[in-house]
Amino acid sequence: LEAYGSRVLGKAAVRAKDTPAFVANRIGVYCMLDAFHTAVEMGLSVEEVDRLTGPVIGHPKSATFRTADVIGLDTLAKVASDLKAYCPNDERNSLFALPEFLEKMLEQGMLGSKTGKGFYFKDRSKPKGEILSLNLRTLEHAPQVKPRYATLDAAKKVDDLRERLALVYAGTDKAGEFYRQNFHGLFAYVSHRIPEIADDLYKVDDALRAGFAWELGPFEAWDAIGVKKVKEEMEVKGVKVAGWVDEMTLAGHT
Repeated sequence: LEAYGSRVLGKAAVRAKDTPAFVANRIGVYCMLDAFHTAVEMGLSVEEVDRLTGPVIGHPKSATFRTADVIGLDTLAKVASDLKAYCPNDERNSLFALPEFLEKMLEQGMLGSKTGKGFYFKDRSKPKGEILSLNLRTLEHAPQVKPRYATLDAAKKVDDLRERLALVYAGTDKAGEFYRQNFHGLFAYVSHRIPEIADDLYKVDDALRAGFAWELGPFEAWDAIGVKKVKEEMEVKGVKVAGWVDEMTLAGHT
């Protein structure tokens, strides 16, 4: 079946275990909900999060909130709720609880692209149809404000994605703070999903590259920034990785 998928269909075949949301959606939906909660926690706007989680880190231009609009917020909410219900032993289970703003959007029928209103809204009263973004506190749409961060300005000058990831991780402004919190959570999360959702690390990376169009999978990104360095900083922040990561680094595989 794997050979057929690759040779005949021209698709990446990933052998996943029979767990809720399989591989790509388990990790991808975790990332989206994590960004939602972090946006509220750090007071970040929709366009700020999308700028931080888009091409600058090798993810699609639709990034986080725009991707959610395309998926459909009702669909995303259903998957997140199922993960919360059917993965009771997930150490980040509480993360899959829907943030208040998303629950209110669902109540108001703001489901994303399918209803014309979601985190973004095209104001057709303007000559060129201005794209407005949602204020997560007021749930009103307003003109977008272009995010400006020194970390992002510096990242523009770095073509190599692996070098760029290391650069944004080390940022000293609010963007750098976001990236460290974001990467710490992601790296710890995927470490705990082995061997639950897949036996091999590369299968997780394959699934995210194929399913969510990431240029680098999470383990590749962790390698790029520095496994041991990041792990030590995670420990300082109280973020726990799976035991096999400790064993791997102790064996000299850094």
